[in-house]
Amino acid sequence: MSVMNTAKSSVENASSIPMFEILTQYQSLRAEIESAVRSVLDSTEYIGGKALKEFEHHLGLRFNARAIAVSSGTDAILASLMALNIKPGDKVITTPFTFFATAGCISRAGARPVFVDIDPATFLMRTDAIHAVADSRCKAIIPVHLFGQMCEMDPLAELCGKHNLMIVEDAAQCIGARDSRGRVPGELGRTACLSFYPTKNLGAAGDAGAVIVRDPALATRLEQTRQHGETSRYHHAFVGGNFRLDGIQCAVLNVKLKYLDNWNNRRRQIAAYYSSRFKNSDIMAPAEIPGTHHVYHQYVIRIPRRDAAREHLQKHGIGSVVYYPRPLHLQECFEDLGYKEGAFPASEQACREVLALPVFPELTDAQIQRIADTLLAFYQ
Repeated sequence: MSVMNTAKSSVENASSIPMFEILTQYQSLRAEIESAVRSVLDSTEYIGGKALKEFEHHLGLRFNARAIAVSSGTDAILASLMALNIKPGDKVITTPFTFFATAGCISRAGARPVFVDIDPATFLMRTDAIHAVADSRCKAIIPVHLFGQMCEMDPLAELCGKHNLMIVEDAAQCIGARDSRGRVPGELGRTACLSFYPTKNLGAAGDAGAVIVRDPALATRLEQTRQHGETSRYHHAFVGGNFRLDGIQCAVLNVKLKYLDNWNNRRRQIAAYYSSRFKNSDIMAPAEIPGTHHVYHQYVIRIPRRDAAREHLQKHGIGSVVYYPRPLHLQECFEDLGYKEGAFPASEQACREVLALPVFPELTDAQIQRIADTLLAFYQ
């Protein structure tokens, strides 16, 4: 096997392989993390302060942009929409095959989600479908860089220029990714929204997020938005929210940030091994757009008899997750949008066929071999 991992996982000798396991990573960094957290506690700068400034600085360097730390990936999207003055009566285009927060934030901003279908191979938004829905009320588009792979941004940016649409990139799952032109999230969008939920490629010790932004005026607006629209102490030019990120989370993330590239490389190694094993089988490996740098927040396959295959894995002690079992246009809370079953067939089919396999970087070679062997045995 070409994949090598010398780290000893706390689940290596266990009979089960979980979908996620973050204890091993914490144990390897325990001394660094606890020292950083103690520094915040000793400083009593629990909101803002040195840890926040250091994390925003180091994160911004990765993107050659400003990084505005916020309370979650969800709040990164909501704060972006608020700072860009998305308001009731506006429409925002996105995909129905994504985590709920993408469309939920559009509704929370008072706007109306407008969905377009996905490419069945990549699960990413179909750029060519946008023309049919981009009317004068559409103010923005939220492309979702799903499962760790970026959308192709050039055709999207060209289309948005024609329709005068602002781009807010949902980059919650793809920190470290690049598109086929070598761009990182936020280079063509007004903002890029990151999530540091504990199981993300870069995970905090709780909820956390950030907004990547290049426009200095918009960066200032976002800083004000996360602090209730405050322009100076107790003076509020507009209504924002409480989207601040606490210093302890910043300290944890600042420690872990320098290890991100190694972790992402290990995810890519695991994904390459899985894909090599699944060739010439009933298992459809994820499609990687040529020239892109996919960071595999999730390794998502398409398979026949998905639910039975998942039960087979579970019986053999192997975790898996369905991302996502129901598309957003068929969620009860969006019934008023008027979409019916069949509106977005590629998204609906994906919901019936997708399954995510374990891909966290602390998996050992023996574990990923067992996962592949077990799944392939189901289809023999």
